[in-house]
Amino acid sequence: MLCIIAIVGGLLIMMGQQSRSEALFYYFRLEDQVPENHLLRLIEKHISFAFVRERLKHSYSEMGRPSIDPELLLRILLIGYLYGMTSERKLVEELRMHLAWRCFTGLGFDQEIPHHSTFSKNRHGRFQESKLFEQLFEEIVRQCVEVGLVQGKHLSVDGSFVEANATKQSRIPREQLGEAAQVNHTVRQYLKELEQQNPLQEPVHEQEQVSTTHPDSTYATKGGTPARLGYYDNYLVDNGSCVIVGVQATAARMSQETVAAQDMLTRFAEWQGRAPASVAADTTYGNGEFLQWLADRSITPYMRTRDSIHRKNSPFYGPERFTYQPESNSYRCPAGQQLNYGGRSLRNRTYAYIGTRKRCGACALKVQCTSGAFRFFAIHMDEPARQHARELANTPEFARAQRQRKKVEALFAELKNQIGLRRLRLRRLKCRRCGSSPQNADYRGSPYPASGNSETSSR
Repeated sequence: MLCIIAIVGGLLIMMGQQSRSEALFYYFRLEDQVPENHLLRLIEKHISFAFVRERLKHSYSEMGRPSIDPELLLRILLIGYLYGMTSERKLVEELRMHLAWRCFTGLGFDQEIPHHSTFSKNRHGRFQESKLFEQLFEEIVRQCVEVGLVQGKHLSVDGSFVEANATKQSRIPREQLGEAAQVNHTVRQYLKELEQQNPLQEPVHEQEQVSTTHPDSTYATKGGTPARLGYYDNYLVDNGSCVIVGVQATAARMSQETVAAQDMLTRFAEWQGRAPASVAADTTYGNGEFLQWLADRSITPYMRTRDSIHRKNSPFYGPERFTYQPESNSYRCPAGQQLNYGGRSLRNRTYAYIGTRKRCGACALKVQCTSGAFRFFAIHMDEPARQHARELANTPEFARAQRQRKKVEALFAELKNQIGLRRLRLRRLKCRRCGSSPQNADYRGSPYPASGNSETSSR
């Protein structure tokens, strides 16, 4: 019995117990507590934020008390993006407790953290006016190009629908906007900005009904989903590194995707000093105007052409079976007969070529060519560029580029699932474009690959 008591007593004595007493002072360096391979340590090592003060010096007065360091605000907001903090209040609370975050921002334990309202004031003021976040994105892309992380030779482009912070019940007829502006500040500001920007031309996304809470948004759908109010978020991605090199928000219109692609490619070519060798995209981008734009810049288009359903399902000869004769501006059919020029349609960007009853009536190939009295077909003004894209679609390079293009979808999935931007939190297109808040709709892109990328999974 005494032996058992002695053993139990020994176990109780050997059992440790943590004391919860708190020391008055702690002596340690923040940098010693953060691993060298931590994401924020890597950003601090490879990315310079010294340009921030230079870009914003004109936004501050020479009189008065010193303000909060704009670089500090930028670093805190960047942490919010990287770690999916959707609330500035929550971001400030977490910053008080997180050693790595304090180390990245340079804030010691005895230094005061900016109030959460400071971010909102700067977002709608200095940051938005100076386009600081767009410039930060461009600076990081330039640094990626300079060190060789981004080759910029083969790119992919795509757009994703992001729902607006508004319901379809908020829409009213466009004719009633003037009346609604008398009591609605958002509508009043929208009409004022529209008049200042371009009073003679309506916006490309003009609709018969406009949302009073989110007037810039477009009522549209993508991918067979129900129609909703929203925008398109467009990405330009380097295939080799999966780095986002271009971001642009546009109205939710298919025509605006190619406009955004042209803008992003133009800006990236200026940063890099040369145009990319190829661009991969889905069929949405395969219209004649964009294909011709790429051809003029010697960029290989790896995308399928947007052909009409009638042409795809037609049992008759397509335009590729006809031979163009530039000396007479006519086409020769498979049977050797001539189709003469019959005019053009600027709306459809096509040229018309027509046969005759005499030539087509007795033709032995008529049943394979047309069901009418004579052959008529409309050829796109940029048909050579479209035909070149069709020929590329049968090459191994096309299949490889389309596999690489799927990396863009992984980045959109990261945007919506991990960063939480399935639905906008701020309103108006200008707030979506500025990308200056963790609550913002527009994730301006990251120089780090998506988490699930098998080729470059290390951040």
